[in-house]
Amino acid sequence: MKKILIIASISLSFGTLLAQSSTYWQQQVDYKMNVLMNVKNYQYKGKQELVYTNNSPDTLKRVYYHLFNNAFQPGSEMDARLQSIKDPDARMVHKIKVGDTEIKESRIKTLKPDEIGYLNVSNFKQDGVVANAKTVGTILEVTLAKPILPHTKTTFTLDFDGQVPVQIRRSGRNNVEGIELSMAQWYPKIAEFDFEGWHADPYIAREFHGVWGNFDVEITIDKDYVLGGTGYLQNKNEIGYGYQDAGITVVHPKNTKSLTWHFYAPMVHDFTWAADKNYLHDIVKGPNNVDLHFLYKNNPKIIDNWKALQPLMIKVMDFYNKTVGDYPYKQYSFIQGGDGGMEYAMCTLILGEGKMEGLLGVATHELGHSWFQHILASNESKHSWMDEGFTSYIEDLAINEISVTKKENPFEASYKAYYQLVQSGKEQSQTTQVDRYDENKSYSISAYSKGEIFLSQLGYVIGKENLDKTLKKFFNDFKFKHPTPNDIKRTAERVSGAILDWYLTDWTQTTNTIDYGIKEVKGDGNSSKITLERIGRMPMPIDLLVEYTDGTKESFYIPLRMMSFEKKNPNSLIKRTVLSDWAWAYPTYEFSIFKNRTAIYKITIDPSGLMADVKQADNTYEIK
Repeated sequence: MKKILIIASISLSFGTLLAQSSTYWQQQVDYKMNVLMNVKNYQYKGKQELVYTNNSPDTLKRVYYHLFNNAFQPGSEMDARLQSIKDPDARMVHKIKVGDTEIKESRIKTLKPDEIGYLNVSNFKQDGVVANAKTVGTILEVTLAKPILPHTKTTFTLDFDGQVPVQIRRSGRNNVEGIELSMAQWYPKIAEFDFEGWHADPYIAREFHGVWGNFDVEITIDKDYVLGGTGYLQNKNEIGYGYQDAGITVVHPKNTKSLTWHFYAPMVHDFTWAADKNYLHDIVKGPNNVDLHFLYKNNPKIIDNWKALQPLMIKVMDFYNKTVGDYPYKQYSFIQGGDGGMEYAMCTLILGEGKMEGLLGVATHELGHSWFQHILASNESKHSWMDEGFTSYIEDLAINEISVTKKENPFEASYKAYYQLVQSGKEQSQTTQVDRYDENKSYSISAYSKGEIFLSQLGYVIGKENLDKTLKKFFNDFKFKHPTPNDIKRTAERVSGAILDWYLTDWTQTTNTIDYGIKEVKGDGNSSKITLERIGRMPMPIDLLVEYTDGTKESFYIPLRMMSFEKKNPNSLIKRTVLSDWAWAYPTYEFSIFKNRTAIYKITIDPSGLMADVKQADNTYEIK
């Protein structure tokens, strides 16, 4: 174990050093926490030491911490949002009758004092000197005892006590699947400070952002509980559970009522754990000798599914390694957490019951987040489409890869969802902060579906081969950093040579849509003149397939002038003609085919279906 940790720490730290250049910097944190959990009243006490390295050019006079547990209290911003949003998360509301009307009531609103969540901080000191700390909702505002100068370190110490809420969303106790402790967002977590400033967003609904660092965590809990989560267990010989088959000699302290689980996690930006007295714990070897842990309830109804999941996750991890880049840690844990699915560092908490298809889907998606969020750590609150969308993209590729029956377009469901959102009139720009979408459905389609299409459609724009190279280069260049939307765009430009600023702007910063049509096909002696029109605001290069009455086919490619780029023929089996480019300002485009109109059977814009044209009825023209 120590040998593994040394290797991991060196390699991950090296990645961080590469990030610290004259044009890029990121903060560094080193946590040490000791926590005592009282399983009778679900309250816990802890001490935290945090060494904070200010790699920025700024002098910091204040810092901010997240106190996520405080969201689970009546009157919180999360509670208020549940009561005001049109389509609240069904897991977070009760259905009640008021007269003849059924309404949805916030579950947070009805929590009793012994059911709420809270996280209190006391005795806050900076380098041994008391600092002024004030709690404002889910944020702790700290006025420092002394400023932190650029490129210096300081040490924060604090005491904290918390109460685990009845599970409403993600973290909590005693959820619908009976998991006793799902400990996500449970500790005082320092907020991210980067080139944009502080990201001290209140916890209202959704996503998270964190500072890269090392976590050294000791959790003392009743000895009957089994734990899993972030990091590497440092004291297997004392804990033993699940490790006997690996040749570990278990030495439990005599007459003890509790055990201390000691975890160490290098270069992560969060720490999560779960605990239950009834967990089964399987360990299988994954690609590159990674330990894959599976913790799930000893429930006969679900055991077969969890066993069947294990070899599939080996295949999925191998696919992700080959598609994006190697998973850099030496363990990953799939943990039955009892509430949907959520990604965390080196682990996920997922629903464990239901059908195998659902279990496979959520496990594949959450594992994918290890690449797009926990290695490439974009700001989820500002650019949720980068983590949710990119994860959905590789998830659909992976599911298709391991399926017996392959889909020609594994992203088809995302295109349908996006078209429905556009037609609803409720689409908001992907620059919208995640808590400020009018409806949850609009957020979900924008982040997951439209975010996925950003990549699948980028393959249409620059070619699948260039897209594949872009993903790998993006991973290699930005792992253990905080990439922005511009970074994925510039990576694609470097790989392909195309100009792509228009693509990033129109797709992610506006609600402009793609809409092209075949306006006219007109015979002209022994040739045919085809007129296309651009109806939507967003420009695109055009792939056109012409099918003839004799059964032959040929394709035509119209480059987009503002790209200064020519895509390779996506289908080498079909002859392709590259036409002159189409500039955006011209609403129509004409070209001729040197065949009689009667020889043409069908003309199709984008036969691949990867260009997200919102009105496709005019994308096909058949000669009657």
